[in-house]
Amino acid sequence: MPSYTQALQEFFHTLGTRRQMVLATSAQDRTTARMVSCIVSDQKIYFQTDMAFLKYRQIMANGRVALCIDNIQIEAEARAVGRPTEDANAFFLDAFRKAYPGSYEAYSRHHSEVVIEVILKRITVWEYEQRVPVIKVLDLVEEQYTEQVYRTTQDRGASLNFP
Repeated sequence: MPSYTQALQEFFHTLGTRRQMVLATSAQDRTTARMVSCIVSDQKIYFQTDMAFLKYRQIMANGRVALCIDNIQIEAEARAVGRPTEDANAFFLDAFRKAYPGSYEAYSRHHSEVVIEVILKRITVWEYEQRVPVIKVLDLVEEQYTEQVYRTTQDRGASLNFP
């Protein structure tokens, strides 16, 4: 099993520098999900959105978010870090322009656009190794990496009782 540092490096190498992901947000007893075009930098994920959108309002009310792509689930904290055109976000604007030129041209200079920074807390990856399901967990808060073979209740000898 790789070390925490090795697993983290491998995860970000696999993720790359740009990805479209499903973002889930929740506030006031309402949970929603949608695709976002992301930039990955310095072990964080960034995207831009309009301050009029529901996802922005939900993030401002409750910064706990989740991202999903393929077999990867990410639990995180999100916060607004200013407009895309601010000097502090130059790295984002440049990367976003290269990765998503159409969205950059259409939205990045609007007054109501804001960059959201997503700080990863926990990454869960489901993979099959030699046809055996393995759950891999990176806990970025505790800086721990674990792997566990998935066992169903049938595998453990218990009967499945459905209502």
